[in-house]
Amino acid sequence: MIKIKFLFLLAFITFCNVVEASNNNRVIPVPSVAQLNWQNAEIAAVFHYDLHVFDGVRYSQPHNRITPIADMNIFNPQYLDTDQWIRSVKAMGAKIAIITATHETGFAMYQSDANPYCLKALKWRDGKGDIVRDFVNSCRKYGILPGIYIGIRWNSFLGVHDFMMPNDGSGFQKNRQKFYNRMCERMTEELMSRYGELAVVWYDGGGHGPELGGPDILPIVERYQKNIIFYHNSQRADMRWGGSETGMVPYPCWGTYPFPYSHSKNQDVIFKDDNRLLKNGDPDGGYYMPAMSDVPLRGYNGRHEWFWEPDDESHIQSLDKLIEMYYNSVGHNSTLIIGVTPDTRGLLPAADNIRMKQFGDEIKRRFAQPIAEVRGCGKRLEMNLNRPYHIDAIVLCEDISKGERVRQYKVEGKVNGKWKMLTTGSCIGHKKIDTVVADKVSALRLRVDKAVDVPHISRFAVYAY
Repeated sequence: MIKIKFLFLLAFITFCNVVEASNNNRVIPVPSVAQLNWQNAEIAAVFHYDLHVFDGVRYSQPHNRITPIADMNIFNPQYLDTDQWIRSVKAMGAKIAIITATHETGFAMYQSDANPYCLKALKWRDGKGDIVRDFVNSCRKYGILPGIYIGIRWNSFLGVHDFMMPNDGSGFQKNRQKFYNRMCERMTEELMSRYGELAVVWYDGGGHGPELGGPDILPIVERYQKNIIFYHNSQRADMRWGGSETGMVPYPCWGTYPFPYSHSKNQDVIFKDDNRLLKNGDPDGGYYMPAMSDVPLRGYNGRHEWFWEPDDESHIQSLDKLIEMYYNSVGHNSTLIIGVTPDTRGLLPAADNIRMKQFGDEIKRRFAQPIAEVRGCGKRLEMNLNRPYHIDAIVLCEDISKGERVRQYKVEGKVNGKWKMLTTGSCIGHKKIDTVVADKVSALRLRVDKAVDVPHISRFAVYAY
């Protein structure tokens, strides 16, 4: 049986390659290994933690970006447990987790030699704590890919606003900017070289390159991390912001884009029409750059809390809302990033843990076991279900290692012996989830009406909840 399956797979690959060779020579952007890992993860978590979690005052972005914390020693997570953090997001289904090594206060959550405003300066753990190291170790312990978020755009301690020191035209300002740029470069080197292979480095708001007066960070990342998602500056972006912080992107959301940067330049074009280009991408774009859909877990019912606040459990996203996000992010060819935040104890609160576990369990309940699935190349695929079924969802996936090829498709179901239209679409990419309600379906067929090359469908599956 194993030999038969192997021969069938070999024949399938050979057939696809022969058909493809006969097609046009159009160059189709394809993802890097890091981008494949990113999209295959489908759900990621980003942990926001900073000094102001401990100040007892509700977080206000405009205030916190310009107001230094009076006493850094308020930071005192006595029960800090990064294993608990990672177990919690793994239960949600996350396969990548990202830690804020620095954020808007400028405080560094590790043992920095470049930035004196860091854990070395605290009474906590006698100045020897390294939350980034604890975090990365916990990720590896539980099989989660680690990433690091570096916030250099704002620094309330040093007075940095939008990457730049206050400019009074003096030599003093120029020297301070030179010092800050070098500090950011050295911090990048520390974080990229000390913690092993990383899946993602995320610069908050991007990172001004030297052509814009900022630090030269990209060559440092590339020196130490050969297989990483770099997000982002005016020189390179391996993913793009999805145009909102709702956890959703509209459809279609193509994985290709016309520029090698996300939104560092050409903002009159990129932000036009409510960020349309960021949200939809460009099917004819020359760069592979999938969208991310980010949202805080505590962002429900009028709140948008990236950082922990006391008595804020009522703003944890509802299970229904999280499921809606999943369908409109992962199911729209985007990776869903959920923002979570430890509390003053150094733990993720119980209510947050419960909701993440409910979310992960519900995704498994719906999508762990298809009624049937097939794969293949070409413009038509069929599958028989052996008997009539009620169906709720159809999942389509392209083999994106070969690029996004499908431009228009339809799925039909055989009901009482006759083919009936169930759904139509344009972009498939990594994953497209189509919700349908149909009874007595005994067979399905996918018909690709328009493609830029031979379609490679890695999954055509049908589900009943």
